Amino acid sequence: MTLPHASSSPADADRTFQVDLRGLVDLLSHHLYSSPRVYLRELLQNAVDALTARHALEPAAPGAPFGIRLYADGSVVRVEDDGVGLTEADVHTFLATIGRSSKRADRIAEQRGDFIGQFGIGLLSCFLVADEIHVVSRSARTPDAPAVEWRGRGDGSYSVRTLPASARPRPGTTVTLAPRADAGEWTRPAQVHALARHFGSLLRHPVTFDEGTGGGATVNPEPAPWARTYPTPGARSRALAAYGEETFGFTPLDTIELDLPAVGLKGIACVLPEAVPAGRRHGHRVHVKGMLLSEQADEILPEWAFFVRCVVDAESLRPTASREALYEDDTLDAVRDALAERLRAWIARTAASDPELLARFLQAHHLAVKSLAVHDDEILRMLLPWLPFETTDGHATLDEFARTHRTVLVTSSVEEFRQVAAIASAAGLGVVNGGYTYDRQLVHRLPEIRHEVSVADLDPATLTAHLDPVDRETELAAAAYLAQARDALAVFDCDVALRTFQPASAPALLLDSREARHERTRSQLAREQQGGVWGDILGHLRQEAPRAQLILNQLNPLVRTAVGIDEPELARTSAEALYGQAAMLSRRPLRPAESSLINRSFLNLLAHALRKDS
Repeated sequence: MTLPHASSSPADADRTFQVDLRGLVDLLSHHLYSSPRVYLRELLQNAVDALTARHALEPAAPGAPFGIRLYADGSVVRVEDDGVGLTEADVHTFLATIGRSSKRADRIAEQRGDFIGQFGIGLLSCFLVADEIHVVSRSARTPDAPAVEWRGRGDGSYSVRTLPASARPRPGTTVTLAPRADAGEWTRPAQVHALARHFGSLLRHPVTFDEGTGGGATVNPEPAPWARTYPTPGARSRALAAYGEETFGFTPLDTIELDLPAVGLKGIACVLPEAVPAGRRHGHRVHVKGMLLSEQADEILPEWAFFVRCVVDAESLRPTASREALYEDDTLDAVRDALAERLRAWIARTAASDPELLARFLQAHHLAVKSLAVHDDEILRMLLPWLPFETTDGHATLDEFARTHRTVLVTSSVEEFRQVAAIASAAGLGVVNGGYTYDRQLVHRLPEIRHEVSVADLDPATLTAHLDPVDRETELAAAAYLAQARDALAVFDCDVALRTFQPASAPALLLDSREARHERTRSQLAREQQGGVWGDILGHLRQEAPRAQLILNQLNPLVRTAVGIDEPELARTSAEALYGQAAMLSRRPLRPAESSLINRSFLNLLAHALRKDS
């Protein structure tokens, strides 16, 4: 139905919005929530809040067995509570006004933090599975008040009538739904029971379920595992680990208890036993006052904490209107920071007391720890020496590597490390692959912990200085070949030198950093776009730009043969082939001109060999 607008009045008078209640009900019940299954959560939530309000009204009630009872037999779903109930006036005010909640009543407004629901629209979710909602309620605030019946329909209409006291002998509320035929997936007895356990397993009020067989099964027979007592600390740890395995489907590497009294938060963080891809964030299971809010609440922890999955129950976190996520506010920010501190404390405690667990943790989650260590000096000091890195001595911790290399060199890219690893190792240089995320930053901070160690970036000049020069006679004999090779490779801004280095099986080494290639490309483009005086100046600057170096290995038999070639074209072709082979061994992406050179030099050498054999 549509609410009437105000009667005729002057043009500037206030008017009332015309509201299509059928459309509004459809919008809220079908588009606010992610799945029809939330109808049962909303009914449980309303029942819990009604019980909370009654306990506030009658705090001294002697052992009253207040609780929630569910019933489902395939044709009806019913939720009954012993809560505070509603009077006829309450029904008109709160059930017939969308967005109005009984939790906003003046007498309990100051206690709204005790309630799960805050928005007064949860009952509309029932229209996801039924066309009519039937409510019978009796108020505990007005003992002599009659029972009252409310029937709300999906078209926005409703009816109210009072009932005799016998219709509801005790205070409380019963909500009954007759499910639509298309809602059977969510209203079958087994599904209702499963949903009740899913959403309400940690509720503090007893919840029972009856499927019409005459008996009732307890939905939440035990309190949360962290709220129970255990005979020994070991028994507690095993129980928490078992709960984590049951909840998340994996055996935790360890469990971390979480306790933030300021916001009434308790729970556990389960450390994943295997590595997860960087940046992938697992959702966490968050309950608010015992009611499951979300299984995908990734906002509860910082991004770097992707090595754990949490299940928590909190008192003071605010849900969004759909009660399927957390409201971003200062409280959530403070909780996120406090939980991050608990994870840091666990890492520190493990590093100090359990090296075996630490080793297993770092083996699986070193990337997460590296991302934390970059910004956390305490974690850096504790764990940097124990973090694994790719080095010229194989995969090793920095502590192991620093014992044999007082000067640690670090590359700026993975491809640069692959270019030099074998030769640097043979030359006795200690090089760490700094091309992975965080690694170069962290290696450069090693002297803060190991004062006797120095760290420097590896550049071509550093490696070249550790390669042995050839004697003067050999240098002179190879001069003509080296000149032809430099001329052939000038298009790649590549110099050519002759040295001796191990392993002798390596004919050539191409030293060319990513920065140098970028600078040459930039200078070339600038030169092509400028003319006249500016072109000459930029051309001179280009000559000063870093150049690649092709280092030929005099110990290699192929190189010793090549430098003796006296045929100019064959000398050029052999130099191009050596450059192409070294470029491929560097494992960096080849430029189109380099791919063309490799093909051309191969075909030219093949043609030369065929001519020689014919």
